[in-house]
Amino acid sequence: MAPKVFESIGKFGPAFAVAGGVVNSALYNVAVIFDRFRGVQDIVVGEGTHFLIPWVQKPIIFDCHSPPRNVPVITGSKDLQNVNITLCIIFRPIVSQLPRIFSIGDDYDERVLTSTTTKVLKSVVASFDAGEVITQRELVSRQVNNDLTERAATFGLILDDVSLTHLTFGKEFTEAL
Repeated sequence: MAPKVFESIGKFGPAFAVAGGVVNSALYNVAVIFDRFRGVQDIVVGEGTHFLIPWVQKPIIFDCHSPPRNVPVITGSKDLQNVNITLCIIFRPIVSQLPRIFSIGDDYDERVLTSTTTKVLKSVVASFDAGEVITQRELVSRQVNNDLTERAATFGLILDDVSLTHLTFGKEFTEAL
């Protein structure tokens, strides 16, 4: 009895392995679909397991969790003092905007957040002198948060948290204090 079962498995085993591989290549989870004939589709497929046409369609999978990102910036204050600021940003992509985000590139967070954060921090800190940056830190943080949230939304990102984590000044200003 046992030899016949193993003999049957030996005959049909390769067929089962090929069939399993085909089914596995046709399954995916949350993704933007790239179709070889129509390009990136505008419809974002939500969470769950879905089918696709192997070879014709390719899933581009995005991580929609909220990873933290630290962005260090050296900028100048209103009274021309050097200010070293590190901003911690917790963000996630807007799911409906994933096809547009895909056009920016795989490293969209690096491209968008680094340049946008630098521009926003420079514009906000330049409107305060060095003493005000220290004494009105919460106001500076709130203004950076509002401006950065507005700019990030234009790129399809939601900012869950923006906080100033590190704030130091140039050597001359620090010695003068």
